[in-house]
Amino acid sequence: MKLRVLFPFGIILGAFGVASGGGGAAGNGAAQDVGGLERRREEANQALVRGDIAKYIELTRHAKDYVLMDPFGGTPTRGFDDTPERRAGLAKFFKNGTLKQEVVATYPSNDLVVLVTIERAHGEFGSVPEQDWSLRVTQVFRRNGSDRELVHRHADPLATHVSVEQVAALAKGSQP
Repeated sequence: MKLRVLFPFGIILGAFGVASGGGGAAGNGAAQDVGGLERRREEANQALVRGDIAKYIELTRHAKDYVLMDPFGGTPTRGFDDTPERRAGLAKFFKNGTLKQEVVATYPSNDLVVLVTIERAHGEFGSVPEQDWSLRVTQVFRRNGSDRELVHRHADPLATHVSVEQVAALAKGSQP
């Protein structure tokens, strides 16, 4: 039996006045803006998994109130630590990676864009040998002047199906 968790995402987005659709729901200008955002995100994340942290930072404008829910779980982090020590740590963690971004859905509005993707990465991550590392990712961007800044990123490693038992083990904090 497959467990499908349905989240009323459209209701939440509606509360923010976000138009849903495949990138062009808010008009042609929004579609062009979203298309450029999609390309920049893919380029930025390709740089990240290669360990090119300077390029990632150049392409990613993090909001002061940025929230990260990383694929390892635990407490979300707030803000983006752009210190030399953190950059060195990221460069050590991400090595020799490649990434292809699959856009699942976009939800553009005047002030917010939600980008839902699968990031299909391959490389060396942390102490794990080279392998495939696909993530389901939701990112929220807010307009700041003529640019968009990243205010939220949620990533999880559930791009392939897992069993109810595996989810239950993860939920209670044990190994599946």
